[in-house]
Amino acid sequence: MARFGLSALRSLLRGQGSGRSAGSSWQAPAASWSRPFGLGWERPYTVRYASNLDDGPNHGAPLGGFGAGCIGRGPDGSFNLWHLDGGEHWFGTLPDCQFALFESDGEHSRAHALAVKPERDASRPEAGEPLGAWSWYPASSAEQRTGTYAARYPLTWTSYEGVFDADVACEAFSPILPGDYQRSSYPVVVFRWSLTNPTDQPLDLSLLLSWRNTTGWFTNTDASAAVHFRDDGSPEHNYLPAVGRSAGQRNRWIDQPGLRGVLLEGELSSPIGEGEGQWCLALPEGTELAGAGVSGPLGVGAPQIQRCSRWNPAGTGAELWEPFARDGSIPDSNNDRRSGDADPASAALAVRLRLAPGASVEIPVVIAWDLPVTAFASGVRDLRRYTDFYGAGGDNAAAIAAEALRDWRDWRTQIDAWQQPVLERTDIPEPLRMALFNELYDLASGGSLWSAASPSDPVGRFGVLECLDYAWYESLDVRLYGSFALLQLWPELDKAVLRSFARTIPAADPTPRPIGWYFTQGKGRVEAARKVAGATPHDLGAPNERPWDASNYTAYQDCNLWKDLASDYVLQVWRTFKLAPGGEDLRFLADCWPAAVQALRYLKTFDANGDGLPDNGGAPDQTFDDWPLKGVSAYCGALWIAALEAALAMAQQLQLAMGLDTSSEQREFSGWLEQSRANFDRLLWNGEYYNIDAESGTPVVMADQLCGDFYARLLGLPPVVAGERAQSSLKAVKEACFEGFQGGQLGVANGLRRDGTPLDPNGTHPLEVWTGINFGLASYYRLMGDTSTAFAITGAVVEQVYAGGLQFRTPEAITGVNTFRACHYLRAMAIWGLWATHTGWQPIPGAEREA
Repeated sequence: MARFGLSALRSLLRGQGSGRSAGSSWQAPAASWSRPFGLGWERPYTVRYASNLDDGPNHGAPLGGFGAGCIGRGPDGSFNLWHLDGGEHWFGTLPDCQFALFESDGEHSRAHALAVKPERDASRPEAGEPLGAWSWYPASSAEQRTGTYAARYPLTWTSYEGVFDADVACEAFSPILPGDYQRSSYPVVVFRWSLTNPTDQPLDLSLLLSWRNTTGWFTNTDASAAVHFRDDGSPEHNYLPAVGRSAGQRNRWIDQPGLRGVLLEGELSSPIGEGEGQWCLALPEGTELAGAGVSGPLGVGAPQIQRCSRWNPAGTGAELWEPFARDGSIPDSNNDRRSGDADPASAALAVRLRLAPGASVEIPVVIAWDLPVTAFASGVRDLRRYTDFYGAGGDNAAAIAAEALRDWRDWRTQIDAWQQPVLERTDIPEPLRMALFNELYDLASGGSLWSAASPSDPVGRFGVLECLDYAWYESLDVRLYGSFALLQLWPELDKAVLRSFARTIPAADPTPRPIGWYFTQGKGRVEAARKVAGATPHDLGAPNERPWDASNYTAYQDCNLWKDLASDYVLQVWRTFKLAPGGEDLRFLADCWPAAVQALRYLKTFDANGDGLPDNGGAPDQTFDDWPLKGVSAYCGALWIAALEAALAMAQQLQLAMGLDTSSEQREFSGWLEQSRANFDRLLWNGEYYNIDAESGTPVVMADQLCGDFYARLLGLPPVVAGERAQSSLKAVKEACFEGFQGGQLGVANGLRRDGTPLDPNGTHPLEVWTGINFGLASYYRLMGDTSTAFAITGAVVEQVYAGGLQFRTPEAITGVNTFRACHYLRAMAIWGLWATHTGWQPIPGAEREA
């Protein structure tokens, strides 16, 4: 498989050898991922299962706040990702949502939309070429670069090279700020355009933004949201957004101090419905754009703002493009009529100015949206977090845009401040520092929900999907790894998730459901109750039901039987209490304690032989849910021992600090712990590493066999196993599953024979490299003092993701045959565990502030 080496990836990240043009100096910022503008991929990863999502590699960093809905702009300049309906996915280019630039030196002029030419819709050949009158920006080729896209989340940069005489670049960002539980929720993007005239003649320039009115689009028109089983046995539901709906839409000018823009609106229901509200395109007033060497068109007056409130994007686009390509103007009209059916409306604004030789201008352009409602099952809805600050009327897009135009420089300074400690750690390879930032993308585009606050949830309720293919929230086994980022940067959101789990553990739902795994095994229909009281749920529900309230959505396995979830929960609660920025939160610990006790007692009922350790049942019953374990297992057993240690520490803390009598729980857990420790090594240690389980006889080295020991050591608890046995096990994992699998180029496979060969050449989970598991393993190696292996594992995975067209859609798994599974995966944020273990939990500025 052709891939960049780490040295080549470092060059790719820095943009070395790929400046803008001869004599040009633009370089991709440090620790950013970059790619030539519009350059295709020769051999990107493709999806493993035909039913799983694969939108192709043209993904850029998402734009928009957590839970507010987000949009995405690809490395070819197209706006193509539309996650505006909480938990749902729509990917497709709207050509009329785009920036464009006109330039004239008095003799020659040129104008291009600042994206590569959109492809025709193959399903609608009668529609012809999209916006056929427009001139599109040329894509880079292997021989010539026409621009560069770079991203260091939440910042993105696009430079345009060798086409215009002017130096043209754009920086885009949203106010994603650690510890800021207000601005990080905003539905807004700032585009900071920089134009410089390097010539000896004045340049007349016009910057255009066009945008489609999409109000009313992003809601599911399939009221049943019927659930089906895919070819991999996992459930999915129908999602049919109202894309293309136009009835009732209108666009109109908006003017207020410091802002000139266009509002894109739709009709509002009472109460307001999902997808209803406003968009706002906004510029600062023209006088605020004026500066040295800048004047209005043809040198007359201040920079000029023009607005076209309505044009038809269904045709060739000539009504907008012809005047723009002629002299940089657009029809200056305020037509606010409402649309009918099949009557689409786009709006546009433009700023025209003359740039003197050697002069520069900075133009902030803001796109804000106010779509306040997220709907779930029939009649169930939530308000988004940002409505705590802007209300729920769906009429505040201009107010949000005004705050962005007022404060964007301060936001940008704060982003620099929180990223600087990571950028300065040159003892961490640059590709890994890049991935630390960019893997945070999933907090915005992973189907994120963030509800308005309530007395019981003072910062609202929060959730990120396991992934878009497995569309349920905050899978507990996955967030054992993937929540390290949330813990360190937005700890109150991490607490909110764990409080939501605390409420679900006592709940019961006896509704029977078919279990998907049995279908894939040809074993017919096997049913199980959805949720048993006391069982720790796998997830917090799905966007087509009642997330946070109806848990255990996934039905691939019977999660009431899983042997890792209760331990995962207890360990995360103690971890968050001990390590969250801002100090120990006793109220949080007390809130979670009853559920932790109940969860452990339930799990202990699976101790079939009374040896203290819960037994796996033969059907896959843990996070590797296609991988059967039988009897006591290393993975679940080590987590159980670590969780008992954490529960004892909780009990002692609550008794000492709050006077809560936990003596009976301490006696109970101490007894189980003594038994478990006495039997774990006896049943599983084989002299070099820990057997995968005690009864199946499966002769493989399981890569993640000692996750529980990693967690115990991370939290300062008594280790699960002796240090020399941990080191011996890690050595076996390194040799068999890393160096013995594809020469260490892909990462660590989940489970191979000791000689590096597969037990089953057609196996699923054992032969996959799980990105988040690899980052978790790397953190364990680093904790045990083996920095070189930690960086080698992380570097291999980062290279596959960011050189293989998987950026900003990091999958759960990659394979040795260039395929992936389950993109936009939550577990990959485990890379922040490596930051924690390598830096000793170096704090990030702002993360410790109170909500």
